[in-house]
Amino acid sequence: MADATPFVSLPGDASTGVAADVPAPLRIGPRTFIWGIQTYLMGIINVTTDSFSGDGLLAGSEPGARTGSGEKDEPFVAAAVAQGQRMAAEGADLLDVGGESSRPGHPVVDEAEELRRAIPVVRALRTVLPDMPLSIDTVKPAVAEAALAAGADMINDVWGVGPSGEGIARVAAAHGVPLIVMHNRREARYANVVSEVLADLERALERATALGVGRESLIVDPGMGFGKTADQNLALFHHLSLLRALGRPILLGMSRKSTIGRVLDLPAPERLEGTLATTALGVRSGVDIVRVHDVEPNRRVARMSDAIVRQPLASAADR
Repeated sequence: MADATPFVSLPGDASTGVAADVPAPLRIGPRTFIWGIQTYLMGIINVTTDSFSGDGLLAGSEPGARTGSGEKDEPFVAAAVAQGQRMAAEGADLLDVGGESSRPGHPVVDEAEELRRAIPVVRALRTVLPDMPLSIDTVKPAVAEAALAAGADMINDVWGVGPSGEGIARVAAAHGVPLIVMHNRREARYANVVSEVLADLERALERATALGVGRESLIVDPGMGFGKTADQNLALFHHLSLLRALGRPILLGMSRKSTIGRVLDLPAPERLEGTLATTALGVRSGVDIVRVHDVEPNRRVARMSDAIVRQPLASAADR
């Protein structure tokens, strides 16, 4: 006897609604990223005066070095190029350039100043590292537009769930480039930080796709340290693997963060070991990209972690 209970059918124009275990490969500029078989390293290039981690290039660059790119011989451009080349040699898979600090309480940088800082660096890096995917870290659509014109391949929006998200998503859609959508809040006010981060990110993904960004071009970042207390960051990290339910690659930015300093009672320059622990555990949770200041040690930890966690997937891909 047939089951008399009616069943639900997919609408004709609907997808299956079931996220793949591993997102499809994604082209970011000159390189295709294949998710699930290795962890990729994103090197951080802060063209700022006030980075929380102490690596802002405007605070300590030396004058007189040549970029080799034909770019105006600005000291910070030369310093950024040298840093990018070093990170590339150490195994970085992407570089993320930002002209405004995103640390809590940072002074706001106006659009003209952010353009002055970031665009020459993107242009110079594009010239000297033609095979390196470049990301622009900004919440300003005009800066994103200019960076893409200068050679950037992707946009990283630290307010991907906030009011700037719509403008940035429109730029990404117009240029057909990938977009990193990061979680953030003005205040650390949650009933359940894990479920709310997931819900906020899903809404941001839906908004971006409604504005024309292909869902396959979106990357999610839980925003560790952004609008979250140390305890909330640790709780979110504990459940990090739940972000796989969004069906998108996951970027993790824990490098030198204040949560590590809170746990270890150490200043930013002494948080390498804590950062390496988060990289290893992030790989275990299924993170696809780690955004770091110290590329070489994180690359070593990621490769060893990949060999343990992802080895079966990598072996299957080779067959």
